[in-house]
Amino acid sequence: MADQSTQSITVDAPAADVMAVIADFPSYPQWVSAAKKVEVVETGDDGRASRVHFVLDAGIFSDEYELAYEWDGDRAVSWTLVTSQLMKRQEGSYTLEETGGRTEVTYTISIDIKIPMIGMMKRRAEKVILDTALKELKKRVEG
Repeated sequence: MADQSTQSITVDAPAADVMAVIADFPSYPQWVSAAKKVEVVETGDDGRASRVHFVLDAGIFSDEYELAYEWDGDRAVSWTLVTSQLMKRQEGSYTLEETGGRTEVTYTISIDIKIPMIGMMKRRAEKVILDTALKELKKRVEG
């Protein structure tokens, strides 16, 4: 992934609990502030979502898009963009590392949008996405 942004946070819960929240897409509108509607379109053989449709509204950034997911148990999940109104590419992942009942969650994302954007602004937007997503995930898992 070129031009990717990465950030981590420690959650006071086992990796399985963190991954359960990440994998529960229909509940995203309850805890992800920008998520207005999230639907699982297709599931894989493991019963987890393999394609998910999102409707997001984060003020100046609104989009309707679909992501394809690949799961590695409770250790990692990665995704790629299938369709979008605003983005031409999104690749991302959550990697979980459990130690002593606590989990370090590392979120990596790379986004390209269809309209031109200065590199500095793009990186800042990615940082806001990462920071917000990790803080909301931590709050949901620990709450």
